[in-house]
Amino acid sequence: MRVSGFTFIRNAVIYDYPIVEAIRSILPLCDEVVVAVGKSEDETLQLIKSIPTKKIKIIETQWDDSLREGGKVLAEETNKAFQAVAQDSDWAFYIQGDEVLHEQYIEPVRKAMELYKDDPDIDGLLFNYLHFYGSYDYVGESFRWYRREIRVIRNWKDIFSYKDAQGFRKQPNNKLKVKPLDAAIHHYGWVKDPRKMQKKQEDFNKLWRDDAWIEKNVAKAGEFNYEDVDALTLFQGTHPEVMRERIARINWKFDHDISRNRYSAKEKIKRWINSFTGMRIGEYQNFKII
Repeated sequence: MRVSGFTFIRNAVIYDYPIVEAIRSILPLCDEVVVAVGKSEDETLQLIKSIPTKKIKIIETQWDDSLREGGKVLAEETNKAFQAVAQDSDWAFYIQGDEVLHEQYIEPVRKAMELYKDDPDIDGLLFNYLHFYGSYDYVGESFRWYRREIRVIRNWKDIFSYKDAQGFRKQPNNKLKVKPLDAAIHHYGWVKDPRKMQKKQEDFNKLWRDDAWIEKNVAKAGEFNYEDVDALTLFQGTHPEVMRERIARINWKFDHDISRNRYSAKEKIKRWINSFTGMRIGEYQNFKII
């Protein structure tokens, strides 16, 4: 069995992305990792080159910043990386620049890939998600956080990155058939120095919205306000080993009183239904579970 990893990144230093940790977390599963490095305003290319492994294959790209609708450019960059993986790979493991796989899931994921390698009815593997917020001590608890997404796909070129690169579909526009895994991706996109998080919010909204919307809806501030959140819970597990050094360098403080979590009336109803049926009414699912 041959496995390729793939990802994309731009301005990782400016926005403080844990891209090195993301790549290192899937290296034990991969024979190669393709990294589409967009032309950056910092030392992102040098950062990727500094990772001590011969498995990394870098392709340099130019982002189309005119694609200011629905995060389409993120899917385009994802597809560039996917199209560059080795043709003889059976699986492709996708990891985004702020996602990390815990080492405890390496062997279970490997076994699942081996188990389903020759099953043509399985297009991909589905992972659970932990969305960290504000600091490495809290995770999002409300239903607005997506709880599952596809991160391992067949190396079939009729599969493509969907919308803003959160998930995948298969030509012409079909949901992938997937097997859920008892494995989780740690998502650290909402854990940054408040100054870098603010800059990310101001700049990245340009991938989805026009200038008028940004001027009206994105606050101008020196630091991001982490207090404006509905509901969090304390994280009780362990972080991936590759994240330990980064976590030790944290230089800001964020505390949240979980007893003061707040939910909208609509979410209260959804949570009540979920408590009795196990269903999440209205949950977005860009996949078909087999």
